[in-house]
Amino acid sequence: MRRLIYRLGSHPKRSLRFFLCGLALFALSAALIALGYFYQAWLQLPGLVILALALGVAGYGYLGIFANRFSQVLSARDAAKAEAKKAFDEWK
Repeated sequence: MRRLIYRLGSHPKRSLRFFLCGLALFALSAALIALGYFYQAWLQLPGLVILALALGVAGYGYLGIFANRFSQVLSARDAAKAEAKKAFDEWK
């Protein structure tokens, strides 16, 4: 599990790019759905397809961003554990 978290979080800039692309696709899909509501109903269908794609891309990017942050927490926890073990061994 830890290896998966580190692998997903290894490229935070790429994850941010995925998230922002998904966000832009979401805005495009929302515009198409709104235009379909006001003008032509068939515009809502491509909007819904793009919406599904946008949610997937943004979700993958957000997962990578979260994995990067979480891997930093795990690394800090491991370092703190090692430091505490070292301090305890020196105290004995």
